Amino acid sequence: MSQLAEVFEIKRQGFNLRRGVGVAVVMLVPLIVLGVLHQEKYFLSVAFAALFVGLSDPGGDYGYRVPRMALVAVVGALLTVLGFGIGGWAWGLVVLAAFVITVLAGLTVKYGLHRFTAALLLNIWFLITLALPAAYHLDHVHTNPWAQALAWLIGSALTIAYTGIIWLARGRSAQPQPGADVLPGDITPVKLTRQVILFVLIRAIALSAAVAIAFGLHLPNADWMPVATLVAMKPSLQQSTLIAEQRLAGAIIGAAVAALFLLTLASKTGLEVVIVILGALAGATRAVNYALYCAAVAGAVLIAMDLPHPSNLGDEGRRVLFTFIGVGIAVIVMLLANLLQKHTAKAAQPAPAHQSRRG
Repeated sequence: MSQLAEVFEIKRQGFNLRRGVGVAVVMLVPLIVLGVLHQEKYFLSVAFAALFVGLSDPGGDYGYRVPRMALVAVVGALLTVLGFGIGGWAWGLVVLAAFVITVLAGLTVKYGLHRFTAALLLNIWFLITLALPAAYHLDHVHTNPWAQALAWLIGSALTIAYTGIIWLARGRSAQPQPGADVLPGDITPVKLTRQVILFVLIRAIALSAAVAIAFGLHLPNADWMPVATLVAMKPSLQQSTLIAEQRLAGAIIGAAVAALFLLTLASKTGLEVVIVILGALAGATRAVNYALYCAAVAGAVLIAMDLPHPSNLGDEGRRVLFTFIGVGIAVIVMLLANLLQKHTAKAAQPAPAHQSRRG
C-alpha cells in the first residue's frame, strides 16, 4: 500500500451514522431556536459545546460518562469567558494565555486518551474564542463573555441530555468506549518524562508564535494560522508518522473546504448549516479515517472563525496562505518531535553486555 493510500485508508465498519445524526440534532436545534429569537451571535458557542462535549464522551456507563462530560463543559465555559474576555486586548496577553492553555492541554497526555482528546478540543475552542471578538466587532455585534459562557453550557447540556435519552432508549446499557477511535495508535497514560515535557513546551511555543503573528501584526485573516498549526501538529511524542501525515492532510483539506464555502455562500445561515453538517461528519467518521475526521473538524472551526466576515477572493487567498504557514510551523515541530523520539529511543536502548560487566 502506498503512503498516500495509507493516509486515506477507509475503514467502512467504523462509520457511525447514529453518532453523526446525534451531533447534527444537538447542533441544529440551537440554530433554529436562536434564529427565531434573533440571537444568532450565541450559535457558535452552543454548537461547538454540543460538538466538542459529544466528541469527548468517554463511553461506558452513563453514571461514569456524565461527570467527565460535565467537567469538559465547565472547563470549556471558563475558557469561553477567558477567550472572549481577552480576545480584544493587548496581543502579548493573548499570546501568554495561548501558551499556558496549550501547555496545560499537552500535559493531560499523562492521564490517557480521553482526557487528552478533550483537552485538545478545548484548546481548539480557546483559539476560536480569541478570534471571535474582533470578528463580531467588525460585524457590529455586541456580546459579552459571560453570556457566551452560558451559551456554551447550554450546548453542553443538550449533548449530555441527548446522551441520556439514547442511554434510556437502549435499556440503560453501557456504551462501548469510543475513545480508541478518536486517534489511531496508542495514547495510554504517559509518564511525564523530560522528553515529553520538552515536546509539550515546543508545541506551545510554536502555537504561541503563530498567535503572536496573527494578533501582534493585526494581519487580516491570519487567525487561520494558529488553528492550522494546532490541528496539523503531532499531538504527542508517542504518536506515529502516519498520524502526523493524517493531521497535516486534514488541516489542508479542511482549509480548502472552509475557503470554498466562505467564498460561495453569502448567507450566514447557510454557513451555519455547513458547520452543522461538518460536525455531523466529524462525529460519524471518527473511526473511518482520521484525516477525514480532522478535515471535518478543521473545516467547521475555520468557517466559524470567519462567519461574521464578508468574504471575497482576496480574503480566501490570504486564509489559505496563512493555513499553509501554520502547517509549515507544524511540520517544523514534527521534525523536532522525530528528533526527540530518536533521542529517546537511543537513550532507552540497553547497554551492550560487555559494557555492563565488570572485571
